[in-house]
Amino acid sequence: MPAPAARPDLSTGYLARAQAGDTAAFDRLVAPHRRALHTHCYRLLGSPFDADDALQETLLAAWRGLAGFEARSALGTWLYRIATHVCLRLIAQRPQRLTSADHAPPLQFTAELGEPVAGPVWLEPLPDAEWAAASPEDPAAALQRREHVALAFVAALQHLPGTQRAVLLLREVLEYSAAEAAELLGTSVASVNSALQRAQATVRQRMPAAQLLQTPPPAAPGLEDLLARFVVAWERRDIAAMAGLLAEDARFTMPPLPSWFSGRPMVLAFFAERVFQTPWRLQPLHGNGQPGFACFLQQAGDDRFRPGGVVLLRLRGGCIESIDSFIDPTVCRRFGMPEELE
Repeated sequence: MPAPAARPDLSTGYLARAQAGDTAAFDRLVAPHRRALHTHCYRLLGSPFDADDALQETLLAAWRGLAGFEARSALGTWLYRIATHVCLRLIAQRPQRLTSADHAPPLQFTAELGEPVAGPVWLEPLPDAEWAAASPEDPAAALQRREHVALAFVAALQHLPGTQRAVLLLREVLEYSAAEAAELLGTSVASVNSALQRAQATVRQRMPAAQLLQTPPPAAPGLEDLLARFVVAWERRDIAAMAGLLAEDARFTMPPLPSWFSGRPMVLAFFAERVFQTPWRLQPLHGNGQPGFACFLQQAGDDRFRPGGVVLLRLRGGCIESIDSFIDPTVCRRFGMPEELE
């Protein structure tokens, strides 16, 4: 994703009007940048809800400081500077966002799943509608955008100190030069280069490069068939069919519950002994550039299916490597799940 082009939107007159106090002109001025800024905040913070707060604070600070903006740099660059510093302050104030594997080892039984761990603890997914390009784009650019919002990538970022997160994103995702990143962060080029090397080493350790290429693009051959078979196996509660879809090292996570399962046998045991004890209906969705489903379950005595969770899949070699289920009701609402299905 290239850095913003120099001085966008400034010739339209919106800047002068916004600097004179016209809030409508300010909204028009920043509108082309909102989605990219929100995605930048999401990568830094690991939560779309935290990113909402950061974006709101960024735009408020931009409005208050707009009179001092002299257009020596691109408006987008100025906004990224503000957003990055807002996020760095929030990172220092809030706990690290975790995945299930960060929190505890996998369970070896299914009888007790533990109590939900509440609070701003867990890495949360981002609906594709909130970050994806609104119009078709070059396939190589689309692949890069998907890689840079994948759950595995965002999870790896959360293990970096705030400044290293910012440097990695500014240099490798937004493609600013070392000098530009140093100016954005108010530091030296040497410090930026050092932080980038340390960040790259940590990300490589946490997330092998091959992981980013495991989920095929939406139109990849065989993907639609695999997802259809997954729906049939889940809705028919067919353990044998599900077994044929899972990789040997498959895992199943379900934040905010701390429990998770690793390996095909334990994942299948969880399906058989817990998940498949109730009827389900699945509807397709996409988040973090990955295929997934809105999952609705029907409790005993209820004639409707109610939201049970948002599931995102990571694939490898035609098999499902990871089923990440987010059962927080706020996540379900974020993905637009209705309150019930007939």
